[in-house]
Amino acid sequence: MALFLLNHSSPSLFLIITTTLYFLSSLPIIINSLSTIAISEATYSNQTFICALQPPNNQEEGQQSNLNCTTFPSTAVAAAHNITTGLQLLLNPNISYSQIVAGNGFLCALRPPSSSTSIMGCWRFSANATTNNNNVPYKRIYRGPVIETIDAGNSHVCGLVNGDLECWQWPGFNSSQAIISNMYSIAVGLNFVCGLSSATGNIACSGNNNTTRGGVVDHEPPSGNNYTVIEAGFGHACAISIDGSLDCWGEMDMMGGNEKNPQGRFISLALGENRSCALRENGTVACWGSNNFSMPQRLQTTSFQAIVAKRRVFCGVVSYNYSLLCWGTEFFDESNSKVFDVVLPGPCRNKNQCPCGPLSDSSKLCGSPSIICKPCPPVIESPLQPPPSPGPGPGPTPPPYNTKSGWSKKMVAFLVVGCVGCSSLLLVLAYFLYIRCKCRGCRVHDSGRLDESGSSPREPQPEADDEAVTAVLEKRLSHIISMGNGSHLEEYSLQVLLEATNNFSEEKKIGIGSFGSVYHATLEEDGKEVAIKRAEFSSTSPSHAVLGATKRQEDKDNAFVNELESLSRLHHKNLVQLLGFYEDRKERILVYEYMNNGSLNDHLHNKKQYNMLQSSAGLVSWPGRIKVALDAARGIEYLHQYATPPIIHRDIKSSNILLDAKWTAKVSDFGLSLMGPEDEDSHLSLLAAGTVGYIDPEYYRLQHLTTKSDVYSFGVVLLEMLSGQKAIHKNENGVPRNVVDFMVPYIVQDEIHRVLDPRVPPPTPYEIEGVAFVGYLAADCVSLEGRNRPTMSQVVNSLETALAACLAQPTTLSSTTASSH
Repeated sequence: MALFLLNHSSPSLFLIITTTLYFLSSLPIIINSLSTIAISEATYSNQTFICALQPPNNQEEGQQSNLNCTTFPSTAVAAAHNITTGLQLLLNPNISYSQIVAGNGFLCALRPPSSSTSIMGCWRFSANATTNNNNVPYKRIYRGPVIETIDAGNSHVCGLVNGDLECWQWPGFNSSQAIISNMYSIAVGLNFVCGLSSATGNIACSGNNNTTRGGVVDHEPPSGNNYTVIEAGFGHACAISIDGSLDCWGEMDMMGGNEKNPQGRFISLALGENRSCALRENGTVACWGSNNFSMPQRLQTTSFQAIVAKRRVFCGVVSYNYSLLCWGTEFFDESNSKVFDVVLPGPCRNKNQCPCGPLSDSSKLCGSPSIICKPCPPVIESPLQPPPSPGPGPGPTPPPYNTKSGWSKKMVAFLVVGCVGCSSLLLVLAYFLYIRCKCRGCRVHDSGRLDESGSSPREPQPEADDEAVTAVLEKRLSHIISMGNGSHLEEYSLQVLLEATNNFSEEKKIGIGSFGSVYHATLEEDGKEVAIKRAEFSSTSPSHAVLGATKRQEDKDNAFVNELESLSRLHHKNLVQLLGFYEDRKERILVYEYMNNGSLNDHLHNKKQYNMLQSSAGLVSWPGRIKVALDAARGIEYLHQYATPPIIHRDIKSSNILLDAKWTAKVSDFGLSLMGPEDEDSHLSLLAAGTVGYIDPEYYRLQHLTTKSDVYSFGVVLLEMLSGQKAIHKNENGVPRNVVDFMVPYIVQDEIHRVLDPRVPPPTPYEIEGVAFVGYLAADCVSLEGRNRPTMSQVVNSLETALAACLAQPTTLSSTTASSH
């Protein structure tokens, strides 16, 4: 049937199919964009930053990062012009980068993808950066699915993820509503972005018409040609068609009109502000623009491999030695045009991503087996000619189109190979769709649940499941960062945290959290005391015994993201403050404010700790204990009542209530927290999670989670504070007993005084009223049915009443007695 269709198809059908296959085959290949050189003209300082990716062996000794930056003008020239210089990027020497872009006062860098994941971060050369020892800090803005290519305009950064557009630093721009989709190349200008369709080579642009200075978006882009290269300036854009011809549109009145465009065949573009340059097939560069802008005379015969521009500055990689020369401003004269001796003339890629073969000796620049793609020359033959084959040479010339039969053997072979390739692509997409759907059925984090011993054994899962889970985790991390929730958080370097904790030594360890150990540390930079929680990773050996460890690792990963996601958007004086984090594939670390007086659990149940602090006023009086309970209740009330959406903590217990230097209680450890339903009458249906002794029996029995589950757990904490007994403790006969079963009968019989913690002085007649009131409240909180429990707002009100009763002063009758006489 397929052969029948082939033999009876019209030549026009063949043209459509081969053209489509041409662009499908080149979809992931971006070979003409010079994303290894970035230019940032910082308008606040009249200074230009030029950054480049260099071969690893070109770095100074001890520096493994391949990113290097310099500033123009030079120090001497800058001093003469009263221009500040000397800003330095804070670089991690252990991290290399694959692509970089820059704009007005910022530089962004993309790390090489690993395990289908990309990480991108930025440095911002703000006007006050010089106040911090001239060091420019790094901030990550993206972690998620692989970014295929990136580009930056004056203020914005955009990239392609699976052919779809994503943008950062662009408030109000909604990538999902943009008309650009299924693209294989993009160009970002001043508040607009254009892209090339992967299927047709047509151009589409999107952006804010009101702020593009009436340029690109207000003008129809050229059509009718299949374009292979697109580039954007400030208010104009240009594209190179498949035959090498040049078309420009936008603010062409400031460029001198379309008739000023150079003629010839081009392979690359660099566009600035009202000026442009184009790279010819022979390597020379033609420039044009306002104020008679042109290529400097000294560089007109120089052969370049690639070119790049930003505003007024243009740079090019010299073909024969890969040095970087720049021009366009007065600071780049004949003796000062060389910026770097050796740079990467393009991103390092796999061999199968280069349709026109590798650049000569590029494996030495990248490190074998990676190579840099050689730009494809314009196609001047029939458009029916298939794309060049990968390899070091151009390959044999295909036979001419056979007008008699309509098909040649080469054409049929090409079409068959293309169909097979498309089928393979569909199979791969179907497989990843299956993995994604399967992952959506994964359970929520439930480590440490009550029924762990009775749960059914897990069946061995393919390794792809782990990759899918990791992808979901990374997508959640990227979402947190891209939404700006973590903008107030500091992303610490691993080296700083290692030094602060003495390589996470046991001497620094102070506890264990939901996903790892907690360490006490002092940051060398500012002397601040912090608590550092470091995730503990399980082995990944593919054995049955490790499958449980893999599940526990998944739980810890989810706990890490839950905590980061919750605390990055919650701010309350009774919630522990998250200061920052560090995260990569091997380490997940959170940094919190340090709570000097430890946990409530330490003081209630750790006799050594308690005796050490006997002289303090924190928990050795009943008003002090009720005050701590009130603080914790206010923190939980904020989660239930004022967080949007509401948060159910799911692990309220005495060890998760921490005390600062002033004995203010703060709720911590959000590893099990979940976004709850907006309606108090609604619930979440999922398996119980939490800590034995604190889990709501209704939640455990019916698997219905509501905010009342936190109320039950808090009621257990109140009973602990009243009795001094653990949630699960042993009675006088050594038999395990729940504090609820022990305390509630005495409370309902008005005999709470018989079971109060003996380490606290007996309550005064005024204090006993408040203590008894807390007992009644605790009994209500641990009611078996959630509907009979108070809300956390009611708990707060009750504790305020109890504290006021404890602190009430006895009234004197002296004045009354005197008046009666």
